[in-house]
Amino acid sequence: MKVSENWLREWVNPNISSDDLVAQITMAGLEVDEVIPAAESFSGVVVGEILAAEPHPNADKLQVCRVSDGSEEFQVVCGAPNARPGIKIPFAKIGAVLGADFKIKKAKLRQVESFGMLCSASELGVSEDNDGIMELPLSAKAGEDFRAFLGLDDQIIDVDLTPNRSDCLSVAGLAREVGVLNKVDLTSVAIEVAEVTITDTFPVKVDATEACPRYLGRVIRGVNVTAETPLWMTEKLRRSGIRSIDPIVDITNYVMLELGQPMHAFDLANLNSSVVVRMAEAGEKIVLLDGQEVSLREDTMVIADEQAPLAIAGVMGGEGSGVNEQTQDIFLESAFFTPLALAGKARSYGLHTDSSHRFERGVDASLQEKAIERATQLVLEIAGGQVGPMTQAVNESALPVAAEVTLRRQKLDQYLAVSLDKDLVTDILTRLGLDMVEVTDQAWVTKAPSHRFDIAIEADLIEEVARIYGYDNLPSSMPTAAVNFTPLSESKTPIQSLRSTLVARGYQEAVTYSFIDPSLSKQFLPEIEPVPLENPISADMGVMRPSLIPGLVKAYLYNQNRQQSRVRLFETGRRFIGTVEALDELDQQLQISGLIAGSRHPEAWYHNNEKVDFYDLKSHVEALFEVNNGGQPTYQRSECEFLHPGRSADVYLDGQFVGMMGELHPQLAKSLGANQTLYVFDIALEAVLNARLPEYKAVSRFPEVRRDLALLVDRAVPVSELEKVIVESAGDAFKGVLVFDVYQGQGIDESQKSVALGLTWQHPSHTLSDEEVNNSVEQTVKALSEQLGAVVRG
Repeated sequence: MKVSENWLREWVNPNISSDDLVAQITMAGLEVDEVIPAAESFSGVVVGEILAAEPHPNADKLQVCRVSDGSEEFQVVCGAPNARPGIKIPFAKIGAVLGADFKIKKAKLRQVESFGMLCSASELGVSEDNDGIMELPLSAKAGEDFRAFLGLDDQIIDVDLTPNRSDCLSVAGLAREVGVLNKVDLTSVAIEVAEVTITDTFPVKVDATEACPRYLGRVIRGVNVTAETPLWMTEKLRRSGIRSIDPIVDITNYVMLELGQPMHAFDLANLNSSVVVRMAEAGEKIVLLDGQEVSLREDTMVIADEQAPLAIAGVMGGEGSGVNEQTQDIFLESAFFTPLALAGKARSYGLHTDSSHRFERGVDASLQEKAIERATQLVLEIAGGQVGPMTQAVNESALPVAAEVTLRRQKLDQYLAVSLDKDLVTDILTRLGLDMVEVTDQAWVTKAPSHRFDIAIEADLIEEVARIYGYDNLPSSMPTAAVNFTPLSESKTPIQSLRSTLVARGYQEAVTYSFIDPSLSKQFLPEIEPVPLENPISADMGVMRPSLIPGLVKAYLYNQNRQQSRVRLFETGRRFIGTVEALDELDQQLQISGLIAGSRHPEAWYHNNEKVDFYDLKSHVEALFEVNNGGQPTYQRSECEFLHPGRSADVYLDGQFVGMMGELHPQLAKSLGANQTLYVFDIALEAVLNARLPEYKAVSRFPEVRRDLALLVDRAVPVSELEKVIVESAGDAFKGVLVFDVYQGQGIDESQKSVALGLTWQHPSHTLSDEEVNNSVEQTVKALSEQLGAVVRG
């Protein structure tokens, strides 16, 4: 929320500097994002009056004006279309400086001398309006310093409020905080009850009584919509980021900024029979004030008359019922909507308004009548009119009830690590507006004011006392506690060990969103229906991710677009598979996933620019299983749709499927915009966290014996099957097998391949004889032939 410091100091003016005020607001938990000047730097500009304006003798679009500064008259050449006699304008005299270094000098324009410049609002940095010179009220005194006249030696404080502090989304709310922090009383605006001069009312009916417990309205006839909004109001609106429209709309915006109560004014002539607050009906449509037509859902609350919706409640009014240039009579409304009834509604229609921002976070439920009276007061002052009695519909049972909260001395001292004086705590709570129901040496029993609906439990009061007392005033102390450390299990690998293993191989850990684009989910896993979010942050974060891979691929593309060709990323997190109808059964398995792309080694003169391949990825996956002897994975051809069918594998551990790895399908990679081959893995985290305790085995003193076999086998037979049969049939002294050659080509049938294997035997108690080894080789070859059709190559 943006607020003028001058406006804030009209309400509460502590004897502190602007910098101290900003720091104080921030330290109170209302973080200030930035402080910007109310206007650009300039000097030498005064209020001027155009006495005469004649066409330039040598230019069609220029005028020669006679301008008075209250004591002297000056000739000024001006090209603004609205320059005319009798108006007051900003006049930059000779010697004036605009901006950083633009100095006004005597000039000659088309052979006519000009002694100064008549300024537009944009040239002074007051606004972006550059349609003509800025026109000032006729009450402005010629010769008065322009900065002083508009109070431009001011700054705009942009406060970034947390959602629970919507009570500060107004000048009054922010002033309350500053007053409490500095023990200074507020100078509130005097709001008088308007004198009712007519008996006209407009019927109000509330059907959605739980969502709208209070709705007030008032008829004001004979308003002058063409009246000029006072400059002081338009300036306050401008400095709060709102542009002036017409006096009625400006007044409703002003009251919202001043008191925190959003309001709306309807053109009474466009209302039929009565105002009804209800839920929208299926198929209803409304054209909003911004010109867009929306189809309303049945869960949306609307303000309607007997014929059609007039506004989306708490969000935006409709174009057909809004105030316009022909409006003579208005129906001024002020309502309290429960935050839950409006939560997410504006965003679901692609909208975000000042009203919805406040209603979603909560508005003071006792403020509506005060806001109506304040708006009525301003309407009468600016646009005139005759006031009717107030009409209201109230459901007392649905209105918020002030919470009674007890603050215990013991808990306060425990959390703050300091014992504050009872009178000091009482004073802080009282200044915050809490009613002291009961005060003892051991506790304070309080009731929260209506504007502080965020105070509901004891912890809230402790936070408030700490905040107002000052975090800097609290002592610093180390917490002490008796902690029982649970011994680490040797059968579990710490997740940090897995992270360290991948980091040592050049990976960087990524943290991606658990929400992804529904279309992206379909591209990777079309057979899985992802779990949708009811209120997504944005359209491209609409579903829970069924895999971590899409997020890592998006992270790669982000790096690719920034000229990063060598990328290695990993992430640990949950993937979500299930249905909305059975959320209790939602599969939320923890995964560890990774992605590599680009060169095998970092760029250097001593490396060739070799690209990573499937076997680089495989070595990284196996390294994860090797941490703390996690077990030896086995592999089978993968059927995963987003992986290359010939360069991918499913990963198994002890016969159980635990994940997959391989090259991202080329068509998918191309459709996503990847300019090189991507390799990914996705493994169940539990599988690599399981460690195996080491077992002691004596080192044999006897030599190893090795036999090499070259086998002809069907191409479809994986090497892992050969290894499995060899381990089962090679005998007790068998030690290991390795593949040292695979050949396909000339001299070999097209349906076969040659696999060269090195088999090793070693006995722990004696040297193996040739006969023992030969018998083991014969048994192995026989088993390979019977089970896999393998033949020893001649």
